[in-house]
Amino acid sequence: MNTPIPSRPLTAAILPRAVVLGGLMAGTLDLVYAFAFWGLRGVEPVRILHSIASGWLGPSRAMAGGAASAWLGGISHYAIALAMAWTYYLIAKRRPALVRHPWRHGALYGVVLYAAMTYVVVPLSAAHSGPLPAWRWLDLAHVAAHAWLVGVPCALAARRALAGTHSGK
Repeated sequence: MNTPIPSRPLTAAILPRAVVLGGLMAGTLDLVYAFAFWGLRGVEPVRILHSIASGWLGPSRAMAGGAASAWLGGISHYAIALAMAWTYYLIAKRRPALVRHPWRHGALYGVVLYAAMTYVVVPLSAAHSGPLPAWRWLDLAHVAAHAWLVGVPCALAARRALAGTHSGK
C-alpha cells in the first residue's frame, strides 16, 4: 500500500518555523541579558549556564559538572524558551487578540513567565533550597527583560506563524 508523503515535515505541521525562530530569539535575548547583567557583577557566562543546569542537578553538582553541565544548562534554557513560544502560539490560535496586539500581550506574557519561573518552576526544581525569594527592586530589571526580551518575541513569532488566520476577527 502506498502512503502519500507529506509535503512538509511533521515538525513543521506541529511547530511552525516562525515559532521555533521566536523561541530561539527569546532564549538568545534572555541569555544575552543574563550574561550582561551578571557579567557586570563579575559572574562568568559559564556560571549562568551551570545555574540553569542546577534545576536538574542541584547547585553543587551543576557547578562541579564543568562543560557537560554548562551544555545541559544551555540546552535546557533553549528547550524552555521553545516551550514558552509554543505555548503562546497554541493560546494565540484560539485568542485572536493575542495575535492582533503582540506587543501588549507579549509583554504581559513575559511578566507571567517571569513569575511562573521564579515562584513556581525554580522552587520546585533541584536548584531551590529554602524559602521563596523575596521581592527586590532589582527584580524590576528582570521582569522588564522577561517582558520585552522573552514575551514579545514569543508573541511576534506567533503573529507571524498565524498571519492571515485571524484577519478580520
